[in-house]
Amino acid sequence: MTDRFPPQRLRGLYAITPDEADTARLLALAERVLQGRPALLQYRNKFASPTQRREQAQGLLALCRAAEVPLLINDDLALALEIGADGAHLGRDDGDPAAARETLGPGRILGVTCYSAFERAQHGARAGADYVAFGAMYASPSKPQAPRAPFELLARARRELRLPVAAIGGITLDNAAPLIAAGADLLAVISDVFAAADPAARATAYRPLFGLPA
Repeated sequence: MTDRFPPQRLRGLYAITPDEADTARLLALAERVLQGRPALLQYRNKFASPTQRREQAQGLLALCRAAEVPLLINDDLALALEIGADGAHLGRDDGDPAAARETLGPGRILGVTCYSAFERAQHGARAGADYVAFGAMYASPSKPQAPRAPFELLARARRELRLPVAAIGGITLDNAAPLIAAGADLLAVISDVFAAADPAARATAYRPLFGLPA
């Protein structure tokens, strides 16, 4: 990519991988999820070794290229650059967004987790983030101790920062609509999609919520 990823395309399901130790199973699940045409896929694995993370990320990148879905790497700017991923997503302890923007260059996507701190979103926007993320919006099985973020942050960020806004935490097909109504452009989802009986159908079912064709 030579230009920033078009912001208008940052809308829809933001699928995030589970902490899966079995690489073959992870790739099989991801392939099914990608059939549902999410806006983005994020590789996230908090427990894999560096070698396995690289292997899994490279496998996911090949699947994402075939599906024409951007792959972002969670919390690991170096890995994103090493494998040629489409971008990175940074949390509180993952470095300065401005430095990450400079390292990534203008052609890759940068996302920043803002938890419930609007000031962090403002900083991310000034640093050149392509989207900002707030959460947990609901009780989250992947981060059960995470504090909740008020829905009002979604509308405020969208209005004041003029960036796509992602909602994170405990999101399911059943509770997604209020978040979109509140201003979410992206819904970051792990379990509701990857643990579904039919991941492809579940991912596809999010599309009409955004007015996208199934």
